[in-house]
Amino acid sequence: MKTVDMILSVVAASLVCTLPSVAQNKKNGEKVFNEYCSTCHQKDGKGLANVYPPLAKSDYIAKTDKETLLRQIIFGLNGKIKVNGKEYNGVMAPLPAKYTDADISDVATYALNMFGNSKGKVSVADVKAAKKKGKLK
Repeated sequence: MKTVDMILSVVAASLVCTLPSVAQNKKNGEKVFNEYCSTCHQKDGKGLANVYPPLAKSDYIAKTDKETLLRQIIFGLNGKIKVNGKEYNGVMAPLPAKYTDADISDVATYALNMFGNSKGKVSVADVKAAKKKGKLK
């Protein structure tokens, strides 16, 4: 093997070792969800009747684009929404500033793919793009 090939092989291996695995992302997403989001949405994602909307099998999640959902997670949500045929009119606080973009990506991916939902992966780049767009009007 050529020296350059060996160096590239070592560099590639070290990069792969430093990237978080899908399982680590899910584990961190679950941790952030349980620390913050489950207070209202509950650990099972079913919310609290008439107060906090469910994430479980949510038609709202299914029909709302991923960027909008991400901006709601980052900046919070205020006002009326309809989830699974029921109207909710409350306030969802934004994630606290202590959470990193990776934490936001992980918790968003977790929430959008658990509880009977399948909305796909949210990347750190998605989080940065959503932050640039700012709060929903």
